[in-house]
Amino acid sequence: MRDAGIFSIKRALPRMSWTPKNLFNLYARTMGAKQREITFKSAVSTLFQQRWKSKAVVRAYHGDYINEKIFKRWYLPETLPDVRPRRKVLGDDKASLEEFALRKKKEQDLAAEEEAKGMAPVGSLMFAEVERRIDVFLFRCCFVHSVYEARRLVIHGDVMLNGQKHQNANTRLAPGDMVSVNPSAIRFFKPPNGAFDDVNGYDTTVAKESVKETDAGIASHTPTPPITPFYLPQYASPWLFIPAYIEPSFTTCSAIYVRHPTARPGYSEIPTPYDADGEVVRFAWEWYVKRRPRVRSKSQLARMPEDRALAQMEDIHEGRRKLRGDTKRIQAAMRRV
Repeated sequence: MRDAGIFSIKRALPRMSWTPKNLFNLYARTMGAKQREITFKSAVSTLFQQRWKSKAVVRAYHGDYINEKIFKRWYLPETLPDVRPRRKVLGDDKASLEEFALRKKKEQDLAAEEEAKGMAPVGSLMFAEVERRIDVFLFRCCFVHSVYEARRLVIHGDVMLNGQKHQNANTRLAPGDMVSVNPSAIRFFKPPNGAFDDVNGYDTTVAKESVKETDAGIASHTPTPPITPFYLPQYASPWLFIPAYIEPSFTTCSAIYVRHPTARPGYSEIPTPYDADGEVVRFAWEWYVKRRPRVRSKSQLARMPEDRALAQMEDIHEGRRKLRGDTKRIQAAMRRV
């Protein structure tokens, strides 16, 4: 079974979920005993093993339910630049020539300037296409407690995309798309079976109102608007954040995908449990640089997951072609006259 043991404490692979087991796995993998497996300071593991381990832990969080072949074919960016640091080769004939041309000093000045400004962690942007998925988008909006729950809501028809029911969980959003969720399908509004955190004091407020009604009488009591109950799962606070490229509205249970995620020096908008510019993301990047499939035939393009940004660009190009054709026909008709 593909989804069996995804929260295994033995493997300790963080996932997109708010469960307490996943929080423990996050601690074990990033700060606990499992951290030593992805800390490549010693030469115990080969370069292939380091890249493999990095790819495994990174993919466990970013789209673990996406088939590896599909991920490499459709969810990697078109160009993957080299993020490996450049090695200095000693004893080369170029050294004296570069020193004569003052190129070495220029490189040192450029390196000092880059170190002062900081380099953007572009390695984490390899998961920008995964963040555009509508199920991952719902999880980032904190409407659901896991990305698996988000997929269930989409497939069951509880999600609307730009005002229309949408049931394809593989759709990648375009900037400006609005996603709405049926409030009756959100689990946080329903009384849970287990323990929960009464963050807005709903039960206390209801108890006080019932006491007031008993003391003052129903006739003299002024009715108050009902409070929407909200049952937050326990240990959910580490996951309660909204990325900068999302504009949510919790009053209407909707959110807008404002733009694609980006990065700047020292900061990446891609949420990940690992250092965005660390060796784990770098090694995972290097793994996919060597092994990503690049050939896309017409039959493969027909099976591509829905990409709304690409569809919008195709509509624009088609409109431009029609406009050019209409312009040529009008000019030809005017010449005949």
